[in-house]
Amino acid sequence: IYSAMITNNAHSNASVTSSALVMNADTSSVRMPELNEANFLLVPDSCKALQEIAAYHRRRFDCPVIGITGSKGKTTLKERLNQLLKDDFNIVRSPRSFNSQIGVPLSLWEMDDNTTLSIIEAGISQPKEMYALQTMIRPTIGVWTNLGDEHSDGFMSIYQKAEEKALLLTACDNIIYCADDELIANSI
Repeated sequence: IYSAMITNNAHSNASVTSSALVMNADTSSVRMPELNEANFLLVPDSCKALQEIAAYHRRRFDCPVIGITGSKGKTTLKERLNQLLKDDFNIVRSPRSFNSQIGVPLSLWEMDDNTTLSIIEAGISQPKEMYALQTMIRPTIGVWTNLGDEHSDGFMSIYQKAEEKALLLTACDNIIYCADDELIANSI
């Protein structure tokens, strides 16, 4: 699958009756032969569209999904879990540190009918980001590694950051966290 998301402000004033328009376009003048048979999806917000497509794709699968958040250790934990569980599960996991508003959808897109477990990182740097990640990931198992000062510039306080991170865990069947950390424990 080849996909391209293109935004063009020249089309921002166009009257479109739906939030997205799928169209076949004449791409003969484009100097990229691989686009000659392409379909284009015109959307007002390409990031939101990518997230909505990823959320739809994720809903197609019932396998367990481990969602990992925290200020440090997300990638290390994800890789260690993969090493421990790879003989028993067909795992899809976030590549490298794909834990952002764009990285998470790209990670989820790797899920298919053979996936028996997904391990997805969720990183945030400002309010309202975790809701979008939680909506896409829909973890059945949540892991909160820790809470620190990393990526805190967008938050008014560590308490606001804790409340935001806790959103990932709202619908989990199981949650793993350090109960000795009062701020995390009180946020869940």
